[in-house]
Amino acid sequence: MADELVAYFWEQEDAEEVAERLGGVVRRGRFQGEDDDEDHPWMVLITAGADSAVLEALVAEYDGWLDAGGAETPPVEPPPLPDAPKRLKRG
Repeated sequence: MADELVAYFWEQEDAEEVAERLGGVVRRGRFQGEDDDEDHPWMVLITAGADSAVLEALVAEYDGWLDAGGAETPPVEPPPLPDAPKRLKRG
Protein backbone atom coordinates (compact mmCIF):
# COMPACT_ATOMS: atom_id res chain seq x y z
CA MET A 1 0.00 0.00 0.00
CA ALA A 2 3.06 2.25 0.13
CA ASP A 3 2.78 2.91 -3.62
CA GLU A 4 -0.84 4.09 -3.35
CA LEU A 5 -2.53 7.12 -1.88
CA VAL A 6 -5.97 6.80 -0.32
CA ALA A 7 -8.53 9.59 -0.42
CA TYR A 8 -11.86 9.30 1.42
CA PHE A 9 -15.18 10.89 0.48
CA TRP A 10 -18.64 10.69 2.05
CA GLU A 11 -20.52 10.73 -1.26
CA GLN A 12 -20.15 8.02 -3.91
CA GLU A 13 -20.55 10.52 -6.74
CA ASP A 14 -17.67 12.62 -5.41
CA ALA A 15 -15.42 9.57 -5.13
CA GLU A 16 -16.28 8.46 -8.66
CA GLU A 17 -15.56 11.94 -10.05
CA VAL A 18 -12.13 12.10 -8.39
CA ALA A 19 -11.31 8.54 -9.47
CA GLU A 20 -12.25 9.35 -13.06
CA ARG A 21 -10.12 12.50 -13.13
CA LEU A 22 -7.06 10.85 -11.53
CA GLY A 23 -7.37 7.29 -12.83
CA GLY A 24 -8.11 5.81 -9.42
CA VAL A 25 -10.24 2.92 -8.18
CA VAL A 26 -13.33 3.43 -6.01
CA ARG A 27 -14.01 1.08 -3.10
CA ARG A 28 -16.15 1.21 -0.01
CA GLY A 29 -14.10 2.09 3.07
CA ARG A 30 -14.76 0.73 6.51
CA PHE A 31 -14.08 2.24 9.91
CA GLN A 32 -13.36 -0.15 12.74
CA GLY A 33 -16.38 -0.61 14.96
CA GLU A 34 -18.80 0.99 12.51
CA ASP A 35 -21.93 -1.16 12.06
CA ASP A 36 -24.08 0.87 9.71
CA ASP A 37 -23.04 0.41 6.05
CA GLU A 38 -24.43 3.84 5.17
CA ASP A 39 -21.88 5.50 7.47
CA HIS A 40 -18.88 4.04 5.66
CA PRO A 41 -16.96 6.47 3.43
CA TRP A 42 -15.96 5.85 -0.17
CA MET A 43 -12.24 5.27 -0.81
CA VAL A 44 -10.36 6.25 -3.93
CA LEU A 45 -7.08 4.36 -4.42
CA ILE A 46 -4.67 6.49 -6.46
CA THR A 47 -1.16 5.64 -7.61
CA ALA A 48 1.55 7.52 -5.72
CA GLY A 49 2.74 9.11 -8.99
CA ALA A 50 -0.40 11.26 -9.24
CA ASP A 51 -0.01 15.04 -9.15
CA SER A 52 -0.29 15.92 -5.46
CA ALA A 53 -1.40 19.51 -6.11
CA VAL A 54 -4.34 18.33 -8.24
CA LEU A 55 -5.19 15.62 -5.71
CA GLU A 56 -5.21 18.06 -2.79
CA ALA A 57 -7.36 20.51 -4.75
CA LEU A 58 -9.90 17.79 -5.59
CA VAL A 59 -9.98 16.53 -2.01
CA ALA A 60 -10.66 20.05 -0.77
CA GLU A 61 -13.28 20.68 -3.48
CA TYR A 62 -15.26 17.52 -2.70
CA ASP A 63 -14.88 17.76 1.10
CA GLY A 64 -12.76 14.64 1.45
CA TRP A 65 -9.53 13.79 3.21
CA LEU A 66 -6.29 11.95 2.51
CA ASP A 67 -5.16 9.00 4.57
CA ALA A 68 -2.30 10.29 6.70
CA GLY A 69 -1.15 6.77 7.53
CA GLY A 70 -0.58 5.81 3.90
CA ALA A 71 3.16 6.36 4.05
CA GLU A 72 5.02 3.75 5.99
CA THR A 73 6.90 5.00 9.01
CA PRO A 74 9.83 3.11 10.44
CA PRO A 75 9.04 1.22 13.64
CA VAL A 76 9.98 2.99 16.84
CA GLU A 77 12.52 1.13 18.93
CA PRO A 78 11.33 0.73 22.54
CA PRO A 79 13.43 2.22 25.33
CA PRO A 80 15.80 -0.16 27.11
CA LEU A 81 14.47 -2.09 30.08
CA PRO A 82 15.99 -1.50 33.53
CA ASP A 83 18.58 -3.98 34.82
CA ALA A 84 17.30 -3.99 38.40
CA PRO A 85 14.22 -2.90 40.34
CA LYS A 86 13.97 0.78 41.15
CA ARG A 87 14.50 1.51 44.84
CA LEU A 88 12.30 4.19 46.34
CA LYS A 89 13.69 4.24 49.91
CA ARG A 90 17.26 4.48 51.06
CA GLY A 91 18.32 2.01 53.50
